[in-house]
Amino acid sequence: MSRHKATHRAPRRESSPPTARHPRHEPSPTTARRPRRLSRGRIGALAGAVAATLVIGLASVATQLGGGSASADELVADSSDPAIVRATLPIVEAPASQKDQAAQEEPAVPADSGQGRRIVFSEGQQRVWLIDDDENVARTYLVSGSKHDNLDRGTYSVTSRARHATSYDYSGTMEFFVRFATGDTAAIGFHSVPTGNDGELEQTKDELGTALSAGCVRQWRDDAVALWKFAPVGTTVVVTA
Repeated sequence: MSRHKATHRAPRRESSPPTARHPRHEPSPTTARRPRRLSRGRIGALAGAVAATLVIGLASVATQLGGGSASADELVADSSDPAIVRATLPIVEAPASQKDQAAQEEPAVPADSGQGRRIVFSEGQQRVWLIDDDENVARTYLVSGSKHDNLDRGTYSVTSRARHATSYDYSGTMEFFVRFATGDTAAIGFHSVPTGNDGELEQTKDELGTALSAGCVRQWRDDAVALWKFAPVGTTVVVTA
């Protein structure tokens, strides 16, 4: 009887299924990311950058307006906080050519109006000039003189003044009355546009430059105040054509 060598076979191993790769974790779309906090160093750097930008911009504006160069030191005042910029722009004055043009547009003082400190009233132009001791025009403006021929041309002087006055016919009141002549029925002088008994002004500012009064020279209130301050008793008044 032949012998057969018994062979022990190891049981077949079952192959394990391939290991599934775990997908990369993706954040849920509903999960909000927390904002990143800026450190104090970054905040300071940002503030410094903003300040520098403002300085450069202001320097450029100052250069364009002033017609010259302006450094950052001239524009920024002392400040411990770089984010705070205090700028002072130069005062821009009108060019000399514009000033000369404005002076040329102002009506010239009548040639026959005398000399020295005086008030000049032109009946034809319905205009007043306040002229100082140096022959400079301190102020000039339109007025409304008399619609009647009751004032002769010539040289007068201020005789009296009244802060408040009533019209000769009691139809209204006026302020800053500066008298320099006498008419047929009452004194003649410069004063504010009268206020009627109904509380309304007897004319508008746009009507100045037209003869509308019953005998005096009407002025807008600001001009009446200016003449009142300019003309004490004795001030020369020249009436021209």
